[in-house]
Amino acid sequence: MTDRPIVDAHHHVWDLAVRPQPWITGEALAPLARSFSAADLAPEARAAGVTATVVVQTVCVPDETPELLALAAEDDLIAGVVGWTDLTAPDIADALAALREGPGGDRLVGIRHQVQEEPDPGWLLRPAVRRGLTAVAEAGLAYDLVVTPPQLAAATAAAAWVPGLTFVLDHLGKPPIASGALEPWAADVRRLAALPNTVCKLSGMVTEATPGAWTTATLAPYADTVLDAFSPRRLLFGSDWPVSTLQAGYGEIIRIADALTDGLSPAEKNAVFHDNAAGVYGLRPPARP
Repeated sequence: MTDRPIVDAHHHVWDLAVRPQPWITGEALAPLARSFSAADLAPEARAAGVTATVVVQTVCVPDETPELLALAAEDDLIAGVVGWTDLTAPDIADALAALREGPGGDRLVGIRHQVQEEPDPGWLLRPAVRRGLTAVAEAGLAYDLVVTPPQLAAATAAAAWVPGLTFVLDHLGKPPIASGALEPWAADVRRLAALPNTVCKLSGMVTEATPGAWTTATLAPYADTVLDAFSPRRLLFGSDWPVSTLQAGYGEIIRIADALTDGLSPAEKNAVFHDNAAGVYGLRPPARP
């Protein structure tokens, strides 16, 4: 494993006593049906050499993002928050400014919407969404893309429309790892990666694989695809904790990512595991001690 500090660019927290997580349904997700706090993550992150994290929204409600920002303001491990606000709202610029002005507002580094839950594969192409993405760019924030493979084409078009906004592809665009298929996902990812304002998170792979029937070799073709498409200069590590605990422990997730990037130089690994996240999100305080 790299001996440099690690930034975990993607994890979540939630408190079921505050609000439900409607996406946690069915037997497969049952282990997630409890609260997960930053205090739960901290000892595992420290033990793994993680010096900074980015916490990411899970539900599309206005109250969650101020709560995450307030949490980040009090937690020396959380360096950034990818929150939510309504991209289609006419007053989105004011909403972003209000988030910035509240407790922990300086930790707001990006915005995300649960596009994967939108039945319209072209949701990102709606004029109101485009206006919202432009406002996110003007606020100096990044935009996280949580999409499924059929939505990658719209994501590419959206990134082309707003070249001043950095689009961060979460979880490789959720490739069909369980089926073993690469296409058309790989071709669509390459088209997205051809745009210079896009980056990709090396995250979320284990939960797209068949439970109990995957190995690092199973994941390698998908990791190799994004490494080739985006290059190590535009790839950043994320654990996707605690969702990843369905398949692997926190330290194991980092070891898997380390193995999948084994062919990189020390400088390239440092970029993937630290510098790219710090640069894309403009993390404050600096992730490096």
